Amino acid sequence: MKLLLHSCCAPCSAAIVEWLLENGVDFTVFFSNSNIWPDSEYLHRRAELERHLEQLGVPFIEDDYNHTDWLAAVSGLEHEPERGNRCTLCFRFRLLRAARYAQTNGFTHLTTTLASSRWKNIEQVNAAGLWAAEQVNVQLMLPDKLIFIDKNWRKGGLQERRNELLRHFGFYNQQYCGCEFSVRN
Repeated sequence: MKLLLHSCCAPCSAAIVEWLLENGVDFTVFFSNSNIWPDSEYLHRRAELERHLEQLGVPFIEDDYNHTDWLAAVSGLEHEPERGNRCTLCFRFRLLRAARYAQTNGFTHLTTTLASSRWKNIEQVNAAGLWAAEQVNVQLMLPDKLIFIDKNWRKGGLQERRNELLRHFGFYNQQYCGCEFSVRN
């Protein structure tokens, strides 16, 4: 297995990264978060994650940041509540980019740290991940299919470990999901 771990931020990633390292998984972290607003917030979250991964020797790849394309993808859903249809399209946008990268760069599996956040609907996140893998498998028509791992990253003590690592490393812990629409909530 060669895993691409889509990551939203250091706090949500730390316990998952630790678990993957402890279990000998070959993985790379992929930062694809065009939803994050403003630019300064995006840069802060990226720098915090990159700093942590560098200390651990974990490979890190940053996707192109394109907030304009993301806004177009969720257009008309700006007033949706958190966990609503806007979030579904947001997860699909980000995980499709991750799935495309994974499939064209030799990764066999994909998962996301989005499923670790207690603020997210895990079924919604996993459905978006499964959808994204299906899209690239159909579109690219490659012999090896990308597999989305819909693991519940909150179970098995990982939620508690996340909180311990957040305090231990002194991570910047944002108070909103990332987009300008989640700020108001």
